[in-house]
Amino acid sequence: MMKRFALAASLVLALAACQDDQLSRGSTRHLVPIPPATMALMSTKGMSKADPILIRAYKKESELEIWKRGSNGKYALLKTYPVCRWSGQLGPKTREGDRQVPEGFYSVTPAQMNPNSAFYLSFDTGYPNAYDRSFGRNGGDIMVHGACSSRGCFAMTDQNIAEIYAIAREALGAGQRSFQFQSYPFRMTAENLAKHRLDPNIGFWKNLKEGSDTFDVSKEELRVAVANKRYVFNADDSTMAAVTQKQRHDEQEVADLVAKGEKPIKLVYNDGDTHESFRAALASVSGVSDSKLGFVSRTEGISSGPQQIALDDSGREKIDTPSTALAFASMKEVPASQPEPRQAASRVAVTQQTAPVATAAAAASSQETPFYKKMFSGVTDLFSTSDAQPVAETVQVAPAPLKAAPTAKVVPQKRAQGSTAVNVAAAN
Repeated sequence: MMKRFALAASLVLALAACQDDQLSRGSTRHLVPIPPATMALMSTKGMSKADPILIRAYKKESELEIWKRGSNGKYALLKTYPVCRWSGQLGPKTREGDRQVPEGFYSVTPAQMNPNSAFYLSFDTGYPNAYDRSFGRNGGDIMVHGACSSRGCFAMTDQNIAEIYAIAREALGAGQRSFQFQSYPFRMTAENLAKHRLDPNIGFWKNLKEGSDTFDVSKEELRVAVANKRYVFNADDSTMAAVTQKQRHDEQEVADLVAKGEKPIKLVYNDGDTHESFRAALASVSGVSDSKLGFVSRTEGISSGPQQIALDDSGREKIDTPSTALAFASMKEVPASQPEPRQAASRVAVTQQTAPVATAAAAASSQETPFYKKMFSGVTDLFSTSDAQPVAETVQVAPAPLKAAPTAKVVPQKRAQGSTAVNVAAAN
C-alpha cells in the first residue's frame, strides 16, 4: 500500500513543468550565507553583499553570470556558473509544454524567490513578460533551480543554486526591489551572428542584441519597454551613440566573416544541453544504467552535444555529427510522453532528499552514498546536495573525466579537496 501511495505521489509531481511544489517547508538552507571565498572575491572587486545584482544567461554556452553594481554605480561581472541542464532548442519559449527555456528580459522580485522548492532552491524568471504576452505566448513556472533536470528551466546543481540564491537574497534584502534576468540564445558575438544568420529567429535575436549591446556599453541595468512587438531600450544620447557605433562595427565584422567563407549553420539539440565540463566528466563513465542514475532530462541529451547542420556553397545541407561520444548509448531513453519525476526520491543521483540543515549531518551518515558520488570516487561536488555552506573558492563545475571502475565494486567516497576543482567556467 505504501509503495502504491509513493508511486501515485511521484506521478502527481511529474505532471508539473519546473513548478515548485513546496515540499521542503521547515528547511533553513535558504538562509545559508554566501561562501567566504565569494565574499572575498566581492571585496577585491569593490563590491559588497548588499549591492544590487543582475543575471545574464546563455543557452548555447550553458553559462550563467552574476553581475553586481559597484560603488561607481556600474555593474561588473562577479562570477560565471556552468549550467548543468537546459532543455529544448535555441529560440524563444512560445507555449506551455514546449520544453523551451525563455529568451528575453525578465524581472525577479522577492516574491519570486522560492525557499521551499522541490528542486532544492529556486527563483521564478518571470516568464511570460509583456513581450511574450504581446505574442499570445503562454506557460509559466520557468525557474532557475537546483538539480540537473530541466523541462524549460535552468538547472544549476544544488551547490551552485545555493550560492546564487544567497547572493540574490542578500541584494533583495538590502533594498533592491527586483533584479533583471537577461536570457540569450548565445553570446552576441559576430561569429555567432554570422553562423546563425539564416535562422528564422535571427530578427528576434538581433533585437536581443540591442539590449545586450546597451548593457555592454553602459554597464547599467536596462530600462526595457515593449512597443510594436519589439523590445525597446531607453538610454541617454551618449549611450545610444556608443551603441550605434558598436552595432556598425559588429555588422562589419559579421560581413567580413561571411566574405571569408563562414558558413551558416543550424544547431539541432536532442533536448537542450549541459555545460561541457559536466559532459566531459560523464563521457568516460561506462556501464551506467538509468536505474542507477535516474531520469535526468532525457539522458541521450546529456551524452552528446547538438548536431550542426551546415549549408555548403551549393545550398545543400551537410550534417556534422557531434564530436562527443555517446557515452550513455546503452541507457534506456525516457519516453517523450513521460514527464520527468519531481519527487526527490525519483531523482537518484541528481539530488538527495532535502532536509533541514540541523539534521543534514545525521541524514548523510544514514543514507547510502549516491550513485553519482560512487561514480566519481573521490569527487563529491559534481551534483552536491549538501545543506552545508559551499567552501570551494571558485565556482564548482564538473571534475575532469575519471575512468570507470573495472569491476562492479563500489569505491568508498572520499571528500574532494578544493584544489581538484576544474575551473572551466572560471570566476572573473
